[in-house]
Amino acid sequence: MEQVNGDTLAAARKVVAVHINYPSRAAQRGRTPAQPSYFLKPSSSLALSGSPVERPAGCELLGYEGEIALIIGKAARRVTVEEAWSHVAAVTASNDLGVYDLRYADKGSNLRSKGGDGFTPVGPALLPADAVDPSKLRIRTWHNGELVQDDTTADLLFPFARLVADLSQLLTLEEGDIILTGTPAGASVAAPGDVLEVEAGTIDGNLTTGRLITTVEQGTTAFADFGAQPKVDDLQREEAYGSREAAGLPAPDSALTPELKAKLESVATATLSSQMRKRGLNNVSIDGLQATRPDRRVVGLARTLRYVPNREDLFKTHGGGFNAQKRAIDSVNEGEILVMEARGEKGTGTVGDILALRAQVRGAAAIITDGGVRDYTAVAGLEMPTYFANPHPAVLGRRHIPWDTDITIACGGATVQPGDIIVADSDGILVIPPAIAEELVEDCIQQEKEETFIFEMVKQGNSVDGLYPMNAEWQARYKEWAGNRHD
Repeated sequence: MEQVNGDTLAAARKVVAVHINYPSRAAQRGRTPAQPSYFLKPSSSLALSGSPVERPAGCELLGYEGEIALIIGKAARRVTVEEAWSHVAAVTASNDLGVYDLRYADKGSNLRSKGGDGFTPVGPALLPADAVDPSKLRIRTWHNGELVQDDTTADLLFPFARLVADLSQLLTLEEGDIILTGTPAGASVAAPGDVLEVEAGTIDGNLTTGRLITTVEQGTTAFADFGAQPKVDDLQREEAYGSREAAGLPAPDSALTPELKAKLESVATATLSSQMRKRGLNNVSIDGLQATRPDRRVVGLARTLRYVPNREDLFKTHGGGFNAQKRAIDSVNEGEILVMEARGEKGTGTVGDILALRAQVRGAAAIITDGGVRDYTAVAGLEMPTYFANPHPAVLGRRHIPWDTDITIACGGATVQPGDIIVADSDGILVIPPAIAEELVEDCIQQEKEETFIFEMVKQGNSVDGLYPMNAEWQARYKEWAGNRHD
């Protein structure tokens, strides 16, 4: 099998890299592009297997990303998707290295963050393109011997032929050019002394590039003061490591603390509603829905998903693959409530048994949709409640396109923003602005204490006149009663 060598590197006049292409990476990043987007890496960043890479002095976050690289075999200009694969000579393994410390410096071009010498190792072997099925390849990455990335090309957002055809619309892909095709979830950060290995091959294991080996070294030459200086913050650390947890960062502060959640669970939905009405908030209930578990009461933070009316051409680009619906389901976190805007359209399902189960497995507290539910019996059998307009057997595409996530939406006549507090039970569903939640629930607790007193007084035979609401005389008696309680 032919090996990547100096001639391979010398033939590459340009290196084009794709930003996001694997559904697992899209889920991790929390965004799925409708079309592929690219950046250029200089050919001087190419390196052979076994070559070291330098983490520049002053930099903290040298990120690695195992990828499959396409080697162009003959020039491609305005080729079709059907023609595109014939312009690829070979595939091999690559590692799209870069320093997040300089990510800010070039406003998305990635020139300094990803263009350093040795930042694009490729190899060691070339797999002939005509000997592989581009939809049946596997990419794996090891960090100090631990397998950290393992995915296949079976469900790419943008298949390889589409990338070649798309790029060729505007620029000529020349013989020897290299296309980096994206990385799956699991990319992270390497430190000096670490060893990185990437291998590409067929899913059945019959063909493999062998392991592309790169050792990280510490740079010693500081950046001069006439250029951008390395700098990082917690956002870049989270992006580089893949999550706040992996980066060793504390979880972000939540508006819904365990103490606040317990208080909200302790008061009636009707009480919350009346206290919000006193604050001038009359349009905070999600109306017209039924529940699979009317016996349950849930409190959680809102995540949002919006459907738009189906339009056949747009459904082709937004309805398939790892679409907004699947991204929302696959990124909902423990205790969160996924709220869906379906425009009150009851003529199709907006969630079914498999996706509802996935939300439950991820720890979602509930799903709320003002549209229909498919597979009703199975969804109703889940522990997690679903609030919905009606059962309906039709699939999503009959009326809806899953469009976007984590934006302000409308559901059941109420505006819902990501991070709003949702309280739902058999009495109804309320949307609570997090800024008022602490004060609101304290007033609710006080109101319910007063109503407990009023209930007892009425039970003893007292008239509601002057008692409900309490006049000054009853207020005095209430204070005495409350002072004698020990709850």
